[in-house]
Amino acid sequence: MPSSQSFLTYILDQLSDVPGVSVRPMMGEYLLYVGGKLVGGIYDDRLLLKSLPDVRVLAPDAPAEKPYDGAGDMLLVEDTDDREILASLVTAAAEALPPPKPKARSASKAKAKPDRRSAGKAGKDGTE
Repeated sequence: MPSSQSFLTYILDQLSDVPGVSVRPMMGEYLLYVGGKLVGGIYDDRLLLKSLPDVRVLAPDAPAEKPYDGAGDMLLVEDTDDREILASLVTAAAEALPPPKPKARSASKAKAKPDRRSAGKAGKDGTE
């Protein structure tokens, strides 16, 4: 069952004080990012965060759940009504993750360009 737009709107409203929060739709669900770092997602109207030690310290009793069959365990955030706790969990997850890797250039942009340093430079005898 895909997540509802109303639950997504609710979670984004609850996280409105956290800078850099964004979501990307993914097959009826939503991936949750903070500052470009993937911290969790919204799956079947459940907020799940990556199971990171810094998050687990803040939510030691959070149950581990799988977002979908075949996926690894993530931490279920059961109390989404407390904005402060929710913000601290999401922020802790983002701070625990490394910076996002730069995106690779697309194949069309990565075509070899001629070396302009040697183009048009002639040797002393007038040859290149």
